[in-house]
Amino acid sequence: MPSVRGENSIPQRLISGSGSSMRQTISNLYKDFVDIVLSKTQRKTPTVVHKHYKISRIRTFYMRKVKFAQQTFHDKLTVIIMDFPKLEDVHPFYADLMNVLYDKDHYKLALGQINTARHLVDNVAKDYVRLLKYGDSLYRCKQLKKAALGRMCTIMKRQRQSLEYLEQVRQHLSRLPSIDPNTRTLLICGFPNVGKSSFINKITRADVEVQPYAFTTKSLFVGHTDYKYLRWQVVDTPGILDHSLEERNTIEMQAITALAHLRAAVLYVMDLSEQCGHSLEQQIELFRNIKPLFTNKPLMICANKIDVTRLEELPEEKQDLFKDFDTDNIPVIEMSTLTEEGVMKVKTEACERLLQYRVQSKMKTKKVDDVMNRLHVAMPNKRDNKERPPCIPDAVLKKKQAMDVDKPKKKLQRDLEEELGEDYTFDMRNTWDLANPDERYDVIPEIWQGHNVADFIDPDIMKKLDELEKEEEMREKAGYYDSDSEEEDENMKDIRKTAKKIREKRKIIVMESREKRKVEKPRLPRTALKATKRKMEEELGELGIEIESDSETHIGRMRARSASRQAKKRKRAESAMEVDTVRSRSRSMSKPPRDQSGVRDSTMAKKVRKIAKKAQAPRNRDAKKGEGDRVILNMKPKHLFAGKRKMGKTSRR
Repeated sequence: MPSVRGENSIPQRLISGSGSSMRQTISNLYKDFVDIVLSKTQRKTPTVVHKHYKISRIRTFYMRKVKFAQQTFHDKLTVIIMDFPKLEDVHPFYADLMNVLYDKDHYKLALGQINTARHLVDNVAKDYVRLLKYGDSLYRCKQLKKAALGRMCTIMKRQRQSLEYLEQVRQHLSRLPSIDPNTRTLLICGFPNVGKSSFINKITRADVEVQPYAFTTKSLFVGHTDYKYLRWQVVDTPGILDHSLEERNTIEMQAITALAHLRAAVLYVMDLSEQCGHSLEQQIELFRNIKPLFTNKPLMICANKIDVTRLEELPEEKQDLFKDFDTDNIPVIEMSTLTEEGVMKVKTEACERLLQYRVQSKMKTKKVDDVMNRLHVAMPNKRDNKERPPCIPDAVLKKKQAMDVDKPKKKLQRDLEEELGEDYTFDMRNTWDLANPDERYDVIPEIWQGHNVADFIDPDIMKKLDELEKEEEMREKAGYYDSDSEEEDENMKDIRKTAKKIREKRKIIVMESREKRKVEKPRLPRTALKATKRKMEEELGELGIEIESDSETHIGRMRARSASRQAKKRKRAESAMEVDTVRSRSRSMSKPPRDQSGVRDSTMAKKVRKIAKKAQAPRNRDAKKGEGDRVILNMKPKHLFAGKRKMGKTSRR
């Protein structure tokens, strides 16, 4: 939709809801509005006052905060006022539509209050800046700043209702359809539930809700269609009831506004079957009441639902009601949005009438005279009085026939499914392309080289099969299939026997090993062991032999173990000493150890050990690496990724 400054209509960014600054400002309402301004003031201005500052500097500090807050409030309120459309600047259609939807006075009042708040904020800031010029202390300046920001926030708090109302208006405006009042338009009107939405769904890509009750369509809907390589705008209006203008509600007034202001071809839809709940007399009476809105516009009557009742089937008194349309030269075209009969005819007729009307209206203007003065039409004279009819090529005639939209359409499977309902079955054989169409539903539909396989079955095939089987038996008896490799068969028999023996032997060995594992060692129960031990101790005691108790035996074992460990340690130490002596003997006395060669003192030796340990670290790290270690160390030279950046290219990175 064109902008306000361009072509006197509502701004596109407002209608689509894409004005980010305005959306952010209004949607947060006054609390978030104030929070945004105060936080921005805190962030964008200095926040620290030091004790050594002069009083003049302190005054400037707080004056800057008050001025910044005032300017932020001013800018945001200005965005709200400027981005909302002015009713005086937009197209009359949009001005009246906004008056119907939002009440023009309420809308202007809300914007006026926002404008007043802007002036009040400016005055508050001006007064407190004047007071801050004479602030005599840090405390006085700070309190004045606090009072100034508080009064600004109080002013915005009083605008709460205006901001909430404007937010609702903004959200509703963003959902309104984009209607161009100056383009080629078809306008559909009539009683509720007569088939207006069904018609727009058939001729455009719009998806308007269709339900079997009145006032399903509560607002204007727009669809687009193509005719003669031109884009056409189709507007679906809510239903209108037959009563005075003052009694009409908001839904009906939207349709009245569209009829009054849009330059369009009007399609008045009527329900011949009277299933909409209104008789033909009532529908014609409504047509007469709103007829003043149709002046200077192409007009058509669309008699819908002829799949239920046709115009010829109506009683004579009801057919006479349509004779008045013939006298007024208003065409009546029958159609059915259910079967789509006559739908394209209505569309074609409406588009043609609107094109003729637009051409005639342009011919009446003064611009046509300037164009006609530049044109010269040559009229050829007959030279030999022979008729020379226009020659149209066959290809052009075929293309014109193909573009004919009034031809009966081929029924698709989807159409059949909608007609038959539950009785519908999808017949796949119907589309088979056979030389003989009667063979489509044969029991054996196997086709080979254009013929049915069933045609090639031999009636004597079973007799021939018996003869073949007898011949095979005779060949087997005569030894026709016997092979010459009898020796190979005997060898295979010997191999199979040997393999069988091996398998049996293996089974026996497995079973024996299992039996051996099952045999358990004889064990005596604990009670029997204790009794036997006690009896032995008594018998040996009678003989004069002392036996140690269990605890003494345990202590003795522990001592023996520790003694053996000490002996092993001594042996290891002695062997180490022997090795050292052997090494010292083998090494030359003048040659120092390898880790001490070239080292001056203990400090240098410590440094050498540190370097060796550092060199060993990467190898240790690589040795510890596993599948889970996915660290890829930086392999670039240090000067490429460390230190301060110098002037020059960085593409090498």
